[in-house]
Amino acid sequence: MSDTYLELVNSGPAAAVAKKLGLPRPAPLRRTDADAVDQPLTPGPVLVLSDSASTGEADAVAADLLSWDLDVRRDTRLGDHDRWGAVVVVLTGLTHPAQLSEPALTLGSVLRKLAPSGRVVTLSRTAPPALAAPSGDDVDPAPAAARHGVDGFLRSVAKELRAGATGNGLVLADGVEVSSVSVRGGLRFLLSARSAFVDGQLLTVGTDAGTEPADWRRPLTGAVAVVTGAARGIGAEVVRVLARDGAQVLGVDVPAAGEALSAVMNAVGGTALQLDVTADDAADRILDVARSRFGHLDLVVHNAGILRDKLLANMTPEKFEALLAVNIAAPLRMNETFAAPGTLGGQAVAPRIVSLASTSGIAGNRGQTNYAAAKAGIIGMTRALAGPMSRTGGTANAVAPGFIETDMTATVPAVARQIARRTSSLQQGGLPVDVAEAIAFLASPQAGGINGQTLRVCGQMVVGQ
Repeated sequence: MSDTYLELVNSGPAAAVAKKLGLPRPAPLRRTDADAVDQPLTPGPVLVLSDSASTGEADAVAADLLSWDLDVRRDTRLGDHDRWGAVVVVLTGLTHPAQLSEPALTLGSVLRKLAPSGRVVTLSRTAPPALAAPSGDDVDPAPAAARHGVDGFLRSVAKELRAGATGNGLVLADGVEVSSVSVRGGLRFLLSARSAFVDGQLLTVGTDAGTEPADWRRPLTGAVAVVTGAARGIGAEVVRVLARDGAQVLGVDVPAAGEALSAVMNAVGGTALQLDVTADDAADRILDVARSRFGHLDLVVHNAGILRDKLLANMTPEKFEALLAVNIAAPLRMNETFAAPGTLGGQAVAPRIVSLASTSGIAGNRGQTNYAAAKAGIIGMTRALAGPMSRTGGTANAVAPGFIETDMTATVPAVARQIARRTSSLQQGGLPVDVAEAIAFLASPQAGGINGQTLRVCGQMVVGQ
């Protein structure tokens, strides 16, 4: 489904009219072109800024960026006709909010020179716990204020950016080095076109558990993945992106979608399995097919889901319970098998489980009490799985899409659809590939330090955080 308004206001007379009337003018986003192998990581040079206490770590970040053949600068001088492809702001040394002023104002002085679809990425530290430590020592309020202040600063910067530019952050746990694989992997994702619809988000890197891929462009080479709900929409795009990144893919969908599923899987040389995920033996059957066909299974993507929207006053037991059965009960049941030690991984990548949540599960949505409950349940399930998965060397994470242009959202009434598109910082809906890119990143070996988290792919919608 295309966004006709976006196309109109970016070409011809309609663009001039929209500008004169002050109408929203969403910009076309820079996305990964699968056919352009040598697509630059950023659309221009990268500026690295820092607070005065983070100079050494900023130098280390700059050195890593240079290793990716980027044009990296440590001062704000730029040619009159040049544009910054990205600005990385290293704030890992903050101990007081006052230290934020200098790098923040320097960032502000260069934002007008940020290229279309440019990037602003902050690196900061996790705030101390809100309660006193077990030893009884009190938490120093100043570092807590400084570190937490970066969150509000970054989210606000993201809302000020224009022309498809985005702002996101990596939040490092104490002890995690800026040069760790998971930090480098997260930074590369946020700088790249793969994160086109990720905006105003902060990802925590909790450990240095990532593994550097042999090829950053195909980090899933040798991995075997299963994707449920793979016949169409987001699921079909997840299959394509995982295969592009090197994975062998087993696609699962209900028998009624068999023809569409076969077409998707044939296109990537994958394997189709017609299966209802609510079946008690669904996980065992998936595992049997994966092992017989590929020898092992590394990655599980829980994408299968249905909608049964009704106001709660009009909701029937059948609609409520059917949705819960597919959207949350089935992943819970299957994870009893997939999260068991020795089931996943042990080959090209460590075990990974990535589940589809939704912004409805974060902020709620009118007429979606059942759907929001299930998707919030996915977030809770993901947090609870983080510990068991880490003990097997793996991770569990979730992706929460906002308004994505699919056949499903095409049925939304026209006015509501336009409102949903324009109420994000990027003023447009995302594409299925945007969700797929986030899933592929979280499934990758370099994301091993990211665990138990939910990454929103929503263009920084006004709802939630």
